[in-house]
Amino acid sequence: MVGRTVSEKILSAKAGRDARAGDVVVCRVDRVLGTDASGPMTIDYFERMGGDRVFDPTRVMFALDHYSPPSIPATRAFHERIRAFGQRFGVTVLEVGDGISHQVAVERGLVSSGDLVIGADSHTVTCGALNAFATGVGSSDLAGAMITGQVWLRVPETIKVTLTGAWQESVSAKDIALHLVGLMGAEGASYQALEFDGPAVAGLSLEDRLVICSMGVEMGAKASIFPGAVTSDRDTRFAREVALDLASIAPKVARPHAPDHVSDIAEASGQPVHMVFIGTCTGGRVSDIHAALGVLERAGAGVKPGVQLVVTPASREVQRTLERDGSLARLSALGAVVTPPGCGACCGTSGVIPDDGATVMSTANRNFKARMGRSSASIYLASAAACAAAAVTGSITDPRTLGPDNAH
Repeated sequence: MVGRTVSEKILSAKAGRDARAGDVVVCRVDRVLGTDASGPMTIDYFERMGGDRVFDPTRVMFALDHYSPPSIPATRAFHERIRAFGQRFGVTVLEVGDGISHQVAVERGLVSSGDLVIGADSHTVTCGALNAFATGVGSSDLAGAMITGQVWLRVPETIKVTLTGAWQESVSAKDIALHLVGLMGAEGASYQALEFDGPAVAGLSLEDRLVICSMGVEMGAKASIFPGAVTSDRDTRFAREVALDLASIAPKVARPHAPDHVSDIAEASGQPVHMVFIGTCTGGRVSDIHAALGVLERAGAGVKPGVQLVVTPASREVQRTLERDGSLARLSALGAVVTPPGCGACCGTSGVIPDDGATVMSTANRNFKARMGRSSASIYLASAAACAAAAVTGSITDPRTLGPDNAH
């Protein structure tokens, strides 16, 4: 019989039977992640299903991350309801400022190689960096999993992405991810798993892998998985194979209003920018914010007048690290506005909203129209270094023009 992919192996183990691409299986879950964005609806389903207990409270966690902090009574009520649910059933609730659900799950060691992780946030795929099958699900599936400890899934086909070559200076994991999104297209991996392999994988840090996995869903992927204890068999047949030479990748930008509208940043240079956002699960980690600070300090100037720079750490742990090493204080001194950890301005439900008609440079994963809460804004996606370069110059700028740096 033909060998199995990582996804097939993990889902077979969780289903208790041999599972192949296309099979529909009922699997045991290892981790269930909820958020305040869909938490109330999940609780509604839980109650309608007659839920009177959670299958294992130690495996369920809610994060108050999308409305962090809440800005209106309705979203504050969401938090109150989730807190009450957590208290009643013994479920962990990450408070406002604790951080993004999947970021904290990784930080706290709640995800391991071979795990099945489901979450109410589509970017739960981020956890695949740890060799887990991690995917986003709807509120009803999340509620059912909280009651039964199980979820149904169709086993996806797998696209193998082989990474080779050495990165150029000032190229980051975000540039690699954007390049792949542009190459594959928004639906290029629809309900398929991306499985990363190749000699260049060894040079990617965990933070690099988290960024690349998170962007997988912008290609329609059901899961994004890096190597670990679970590997594909040598005779595995993949639905498709893609080779990516990292040495050929230059700093990238995704233009409005689609993550796959990608070009080299040099092609967009000179576009005036009014707001810069550095944060989220694809740009709010320690290495991202260090990279941004490095650009600002090398330029020898603060944020250009007329540009608003907003920095939002992905978690409280990231915030504490940056406070200890002085990074946040230095960013503030250079003109940045630092907000509480969480999703921040990414989806327009919390944090700073762009001005009417503003052009935004963002480290986030999506730039759909109205994504940041302002339909008239135009959002460009790029690395933390490129975003910082825009904050300094007031326009889209190739970070390589501001001095040497090794982004990774």
